[in-house]
Amino acid sequence: MSSPGSYISELTSLLGPSCVSVEEPVLAVHSTDKWFASARPDVVVFAERTEQVSALFKFASERRIPVTPRGAGVGYVGGCVPLQAGIALSLAKMNRILEINEADGVAVVQPGVITGDLQKAVKERGWFYPPDPASLKECSLGGNISTNAGGPRCLKYGVTRPYVLGLEAVIPDGTILRAGGRCHKNKTGFDLVGLFTGSEGLLGVVTEATLRLIPHPPLRAMLSVGFATFAEAAAAVQRILGSGHLPSALEITDSFTLRAARDYVGDSVPEGEAHLLVEVDGQENTVPLELKAIESLLRGLGAVSISAAVGDAECEKFWTLRREFSYSLRATGLIKLNEDIVVPRGRLVELVSFASKLQEESGFPVACFGHAGDGNIHVNVMVADMEDPVQREKAEVALDRLFHHVLALGGAITGEHGIGIAKKRWFPEAIGAGAMEVHRRLKAALDPLGILNPGKFVP
Repeated sequence: MSSPGSYISELTSLLGPSCVSVEEPVLAVHSTDKWFASARPDVVVFAERTEQVSALFKFASERRIPVTPRGAGVGYVGGCVPLQAGIALSLAKMNRILEINEADGVAVVQPGVITGDLQKAVKERGWFYPPDPASLKECSLGGNISTNAGGPRCLKYGVTRPYVLGLEAVIPDGTILRAGGRCHKNKTGFDLVGLFTGSEGLLGVVTEATLRLIPHPPLRAMLSVGFATFAEAAAAVQRILGSGHLPSALEITDSFTLRAARDYVGDSVPEGEAHLLVEVDGQENTVPLELKAIESLLRGLGAVSISAAVGDAECEKFWTLRREFSYSLRATGLIKLNEDIVVPRGRLVELVSFASKLQEESGFPVACFGHAGDGNIHVNVMVADMEDPVQREKAEVALDRLFHHVLALGGAITGEHGIGIAKKRWFPEAIGAGAMEVHRRLKAALDPLGILNPGKFVP
């Protein structure tokens, strides 16, 4: 591999000085994401168009220089940490919405567009881009595609993948490919769109995406519901779905998270030791009826408090509180190891019971909240100091127990954050030997020199 001093001037000549930086603050920002791991790149490249990404990859391949792609840097698994130094490739400047076509029901975007900005732009035209990660005001669509990101609305609308109709990507030898298109149905060849969606920057870099839009629901409404126990709240989730309702979101929160939120936010946090958020959307004449029916159902199930919200502005007040849960946990002063595990929906109570036991045995607080409707719960192991070798080892033991328990329940080790570095050690067990070998073959086929996002979960 070429030394940094021998290639940075060449790289600057190739791409232009505005696209290349070795300034220390820039290198520091591109050393990490929201996880605790950090590794300093030699240089940061800010791509502005697809041809630059292609030229960069050809340059890096010839010199065998590692390239680590990066979106907005708000991931939780160290997926954009440049473990082997080299080049950190930022897509942040490729941030234009190229087209919103209502007749075709598509938006064409560059990867650096912030998810919430696209949602706002299409909503102004009466259209809807449903995927909604909690970080939607700061995460990028390229990063969403890279991790196949989810969010609360997954229950009704699904994760990112169903909304990616087509994409342009660059693979490590510099080849530019286009897959899919702007048709809402397309079965032409292998599903290359699906291959790149969720690939976490290990196979190529998406430089443009054509996304599916749907009509925006005219009305949304919500219930904020307190329960005396988590078991009662989890049982209510099953009853709602079993009664023929399909909310757009069903969020559940445990007692530890609620206590942290009460300390951080104040009295606006609902009563009870467990909490449900239920959102429904649809036509203006049907949403109030469905909301009333679900409220009646929940009162019959022993809810200790229920508040209702109708319309975007009122619903956003509930969602603002929900988004504060993560910040409330950070405000405890502890490091939040945020694990986005998934279990079959019927085993939510088992999961939270295990989390309570894990808390007692490990000595670390464990907070659970998340997307109850699809079994995707954020289990947060709260650690005082990951730099302390003793605490770090204890935390690793706790995570090991958590992931093995989740797999024993028939669950998955990640629902939306991805594998990155954080879950690398459990990945082979999670997918099995046969699937692991296929992952290796795909990686070797598209990145035979192993220069793209090296050191992550596929060697």
